[in-house]
Amino acid sequence: MQIFHKLEDVPANFGPTLLTVGNFDGVHRAHTHVLDEVVRRARQQNVKAMAVTFEPHPMRILRPDSGLKLITPLPEKLRLLEATGLDSVLLLPFGRDLSMMTPHQFAERILKRKLHAREVHEGYNFRFGHKAAGNIEMLTEFGRNLGFEVMVYPEMRLRGEPVSSSHIRSLLNDGRVSRARHLLGRPFSILSTPGRGRGYGSKYTVPTINLSRYEELVPKDGVYISRTRVGLECFDSVTNVGNRPTFGTDSFAVESHLLNFHPLELTPETEVEIHFLQRLRDEIKFPSIDALREQIGKDVKKAERYFRGLQKVKH
Repeated sequence: MQIFHKLEDVPANFGPTLLTVGNFDGVHRAHTHVLDEVVRRARQQNVKAMAVTFEPHPMRILRPDSGLKLITPLPEKLRLLEATGLDSVLLLPFGRDLSMMTPHQFAERILKRKLHAREVHEGYNFRFGHKAAGNIEMLTEFGRNLGFEVMVYPEMRLRGEPVSSSHIRSLLNDGRVSRARHLLGRPFSILSTPGRGRGYGSKYTVPTINLSRYEELVPKDGVYISRTRVGLECFDSVTNVGNRPTFGTDSFAVESHLLNFHPLELTPETEVEIHFLQRLRDEIKFPSIDALREQIGKDVKKAERYFRGLQKVKH
């Protein structure tokens, strides 16, 4: 998959294209439904399949006080987009110039003149242009005049819930990782490296690992059944998200207890990826370290039952 970091990087002879424009935060099931159709139709017509997205997320420029945390940081978003079979992704730098572009200028200058769009695939609530003044009806009209077709997708709902980035973000903020998993089409995960001081050494011999500082979205504070990838190896795990109040001082951490553990070679650059499968409980301040240790034992037993159940389903 080719990645273009600005409009000028797209070769003049790159088109024609079938494309979709969006933030694609989470690359959830509604996104992949549209992306799969773009790729399928592009293959039929022997043209390029492209996704156009923005970097940084427009909300971080237009409403910097919103404190927006991403479901999928850019490297993960690109990996998920590539998995759909797209030929290319255009990362439009989102700044003042782009934000001031009128809907017609966006359609004429970018979609038609630069990307040679043959089809543009968008959700029913797509907005674009200065102050989000453009809507799907306007885009359809522009397409008629400029020579591209607009394919419109209705809202996707699963078990009555909207499949949208904002709803998935809300579920994760509530700790509802099982529901978020259903809408994402995969477990919610975060990717980082071992935290300094506790997470790595020449030989890692303690079955817990905590992540270095992670700035994007994490689930609500609490304890979760999880799968943790450390480098190339995967472990069943129990992960705590929160401030570890039993230890007396608030020190936010994401820490995984690895169940089927064996000693590991780690470096500060080792990838640690945690997949959140099911919420076990809230984070609690225990009266003693012994009480905490006893509760961790109970959490581990619940997790082991969960993973045994998965094995039975597989067989």
